Amino acid sequence: MFNLEEELKNLPEAPGVYIMHNKNDEIIYVGKAKVLKKRVRQYFQKNKNHTPKVLAMVANIAYFEYIVTDSEIEALVLECNLIKKHRPKYNILLKDDKQYPYIKVTINKDYPRIFMSRNLDNDGAKYFGPYTGMQTVRTTLEIVQKIFKPPTCNRRFPGDIGKGRPCLNYHINNCFAPCIAGHVSKEAYRQVFFEICSFLEVNH
Repeated sequence: MFNLEEELKNLPEAPGVYIMHNKNDEIIYVGKAKVLKKRVRQYFQKNKNHTPKVLAMVANIAYFEYIVTDSEIEALVLECNLIKKHRPKYNILLKDDKQYPYIKVTINKDYPRIFMSRNLDNDGAKYFGPYTGMQTVRTTLEIVQKIFKPPTCNRRFPGDIGKGRPCLNYHINNCFAPCIAGHVSKEAYRQVFFEICSFLEVNH
């Protein structure tokens, strides 16, 4: 028999995916967490910030299970796959957008950029998704930023190369600084974005 208090106590402090079931053993929600213990416990704590839909979901939870992963990105990939497979009721009801978002990489440009897009256009860019909500997109973009360090500023390349000093992101090792004259070739710049696309293809 499922003992909620005991199961909450036994949750690991590790990344992973949690799966909520109703009394009919149906999967009603799938989520991912950087720390399972912290995230799952939040659902069952009194919180005035819980929306009516979240409260309704919690009221329908009969038991939960979880899968520990080696990293947050593995949890993200597993979450996406499980949601696509099971289409849980509350993942659909709780999504924060009317339209699923995508990640767009403008690989069709000489100097590509990466960002979120709500439109899927036939413009030569690469699109990854759809994702289950904005938080999933933000997490994915944060992981890409940590690994590949693409520019996020408003400078236009190649026109702005060599104009002004590199911004704070370069100094905190969060950008490979193509704005510095002679620092990054066009070919090296594009190679980073080809690697980003390969990463997103594997981890979506």
